[in-house]
Amino acid sequence: MRIIAGSLRGRRLNPPANLPVRPTTDMARESLFNILNNYVDFEECSVMDLFAGTGAVSFEFVSRGVREVTSIDINAQCTDYIKAESTRMDIRNIHVVRADVFDLLKRANRKFDIVFADPPYAIEGLPTLPDLVFEREVLNDDGIFILEHPAEYSFEEHPHFWQHRNYGKVNFTFFAQKLDE
Repeated sequence: MRIIAGSLRGRRLNPPANLPVRPTTDMARESLFNILNNYVDFEECSVMDLFAGTGAVSFEFVSRGVREVTSIDINAQCTDYIKAESTRMDIRNIHVVRADVFDLLKRANRKFDIVFADPPYAIEGLPTLPDLVFEREVLNDDGIFILEHPAEYSFEEHPHFWQHRNYGKVNFTFFAQKLDE
């Protein structure tokens, strides 16, 4: 796994083999960030990475110059790995939180420009994530929520649905706080 672009471009992430993760592929991450490049000024963004796993998406955001990233995962091995990699790469704008994403969203009291979620595909409650994000108002007015999910889910009827992209087995659905482009 490598960081694709930005100040950390080419840096390799070598997570321990025993991490319980399914990292977003390099190709899918590159495609995701190519889309975001057209809509987002990264230097002005605050990001929340839900189900952060290896932190690859968090590190990609940092590499592209975001102000700050809050990386959340329930697994201590994952959060420890993200902290260790942040230290190794001298990254100071990642805040790592070990928490259950669903519990955290229910008590969220902060807003972000981008919220990215890559939950385990078999996790109970995956379809409720868009509603939780919008009900708890964790997005700024022009905020974007991106959900990575398996093909059996469709969110096209969601009131905040913006667009859907598919890259092999990886599906990204984009939701917008405001739907005008």
